[in-house]
Amino acid sequence: MVTVRAPATSANLGSGFDVFGLALERPADVVRVERAEETTIEVTGVGQQYIPENPAKNTAGVVAEELDAPAHIEIDKGVRPSSGLGSSAASAAAAAVALNELYDCGCTPTELVRVAAEGEAAVSGEAHADNVAPAILGGFTIVTDEDVTQVDASIPVVACLPEIVVSTRDARQVVPQSVEIDELVGTVGDAATLTAGMFRDDPELVGKGLRNNSLTGARESLIKGFDAVRESALSAGATGVAVSGAGPSVLAVCREGGQSSVASAMLDAFLDADVEARAYPTSVGSGATIL
Repeated sequence: MVTVRAPATSANLGSGFDVFGLALERPADVVRVERAEETTIEVTGVGQQYIPENPAKNTAGVVAEELDAPAHIEIDKGVRPSSGLGSSAASAAAAAVALNELYDCGCTPTELVRVAAEGEAAVSGEAHADNVAPAILGGFTIVTDEDVTQVDASIPVVACLPEIVVSTRDARQVVPQSVEIDELVGTVGDAATLTAGMFRDDPELVGKGLRNNSLTGARESLIKGFDAVRESALSAGATGVAVSGAGPSVLAVCREGGQSSVASAMLDAFLDADVEARAYPTSVGSGATIL
């Protein structure tokens, strides 16, 4: 048996739509795999009732098929489904790393990113790697069709998860299909600023790169209380705030030691909007780890 922990992730980061991703120190999924003649899946943990145990419809099951590595797979969910924190990616990433170890497949970490992305396609319909890349590699990742670039960043953050649901389909539909040239130039500038901040471990620069833009900013309207939550986080010391992935989680970048006050401010703002929420004061962390 091989056991792997894979972290929650935050994708897009404002200016990096479908390209940027972060691994978070917490929460995380834990996946255990054991050789078997055919793949079976057992799910426990948060939101288990929403996760299919049919291997053909489960990200981890699809990964087993891609690697030709049948196994009994136990998934202990720590990342809530439909949270905007890469729940399905965490399971896919953990399964990919665990099965690669169990069967000695010899895949490189970058090759496992592509395998795990195929698992993601079982849920989203498309093999996006913006969540599975940081879930496997850790840190800050930049995903293109040809390559994955990884940076071992260490930035304090808060991920705040409200008890509301934003469907990935709705989140996709509100994103504009084209932007004006001025908007494009601004987004490229923000993306470059954020990337420089990750290389420097500079939360001020990273926060500047999270500024609103029409691509990911359109999703803010789907999250009740978002404007007040953002303003409260900034007032409490956050350097930048953005929707995490498709939402409804909200990611705030913090200065060192500032996570607790930012988390409290975000929770209070959601509560004022009659929305219960949970906050994860954390930081950019490592990827999937064999336990």
